[in-house]
Amino acid sequence: MMADAEPGWELYRSFLATLRAGSLSGAARALKLTQPTIGRHVAELEAALGVALFTRSQQGLLPTEAAVELGPYAEAMASAAAALVRAASGTSGEVSGAVRISASEIIGTEVLPPMLTALRAQHAGLTPELVVSNEIRDLLRRDVDLAVRNVRPTQAALLARKIGEVTLGLHAHRDYLDAHAAPRSLDDLRHHALIGYDRETPSWRSLQAKGVKLSRDMFALRTDSDVAHLAAIRAGFGIGICQVPLGRRSPGLVRILPRQFAIELEIWLVMHEDLRTSRRMRVVFDHLAAALSRYVRSG
Repeated sequence: MMADAEPGWELYRSFLATLRAGSLSGAARALKLTQPTIGRHVAELEAALGVALFTRSQQGLLPTEAAVELGPYAEAMASAAAALVRAASGTSGEVSGAVRISASEIIGTEVLPPMLTALRAQHAGLTPELVVSNEIRDLLRRDVDLAVRNVRPTQAALLARKIGEVTLGLHAHRDYLDAHAAPRSLDDLRHHALIGYDRETPSWRSLQAKGVKLSRDMFALRTDSDVAHLAAIRAGFGIGICQVPLGRRSPGLVRILPRQFAIELEIWLVMHEDLRTSRRMRVVFDHLAAALSRYVRSG
């Protein structure tokens, strides 16, 4: 039976850290608290909720069924708490404070950094928090404030702007092409070192749905990291897929078979509609929209 007093956020925070780390010591390091404090918080939450949250094993603390069920709610609380802190950081009249942005591996590592550098030159008080992942972050739950996505969002509560479409093309480094005759047709690709996926990811399934006839057994190098994929092309390992604007500004990269292989990838900039009244959010949104538009047109 639950206690009359509602558990405080600090108990849920310690529970979530323990759930993520799998140990009290790991949670203590993450939260910069002592291990006995984390243990006391977890015990207090168990007493307040009337359920056991962890069992001890040789591998550490194992979450119970109740803990697994409570995990998403604790994650939502953590996201809301982080969003509250970001909102509070920008309550002054100046354009300042934290703005959390999510983007895919390539956009986050290759495209956004120069744009954020230019933004900081104009607004030194802004603190971008860049989340780089091919997983789609939840804007409704406020995991992030803004997101650069490759698919149109379907939730009505999101403010979305289509930036345009960026072309994906086959690329290789000049060093590779100096050692191997450039393919003259898509059929010639079977005689080359191709770079592709290890596991069939959603992004590759999307490419296959658009007509890309490349399968795992054709690849001489397999990786599910887009950053590693691009690095392999730049290193001269073989032929891979790269965003055309990015390939054009990468020394040594050459686009191959442009008339036979061109896939259009949508670029969307998204934020929660409740943030449209935030001055700093609008400044970041408008800056990125303009900069991404120039990037797309450069292809």
